[in-house]
Amino acid sequence: MTQSLTHLDPEGRPSMVDVSDKAVTRREAVAEAIVSFPAEAWATLSENDFKTKKGTVTDVARIAGVMAAKRTAEWIPFCHTLPLERCKLEVEPLPDSCRLRVRCSVATEAKTGVEMEALTGASAAALTLYDMTKSLSHGIVIEQVRLVTKTGGKSDFQAK
Repeated sequence: MTQSLTHLDPEGRPSMVDVSDKAVTRREAVAEAIVSFPAEAWATLSENDFKTKKGTVTDVARIAGVMAAKRTAEWIPFCHTLPLERCKLEVEPLPDSCRLRVRCSVATEAKTGVEMEALTGASAAALTLYDMTKSLSHGIVIEQVRLVTKTGGKSDFQAK
């Protein structure tokens, strides 16, 4: 079976997917981002319970992630505007590796999925962590942003 790109019209031009004939179903997605810190920056952050002069970095990242997920259609040109029923952001320290894991979990009942909302939320939270801690080091790396799970619609997905 050959797959095709869904955001191209028959002439190959970019276009929004028509979801008018799709059924409304429960859609959920989880995405994550990993933010890696140089050891000295990590030590400063963890010794101060992740608080800086700008505030608690993990709390501000959660807020930024939720705000971004809710506005995904403004960031990604062909995303449909979706009413999010749940958007939960978690920021978990991984102290053995000087990293923070950001997880964004999103849910709705709609005709299209919420993968982009979860990915946008995780990305914005990771970028916020960078912004709030860059005074400690510009060697901070956002290592990955990825979809972890997706349910609803044509198929489910689970990252390996």
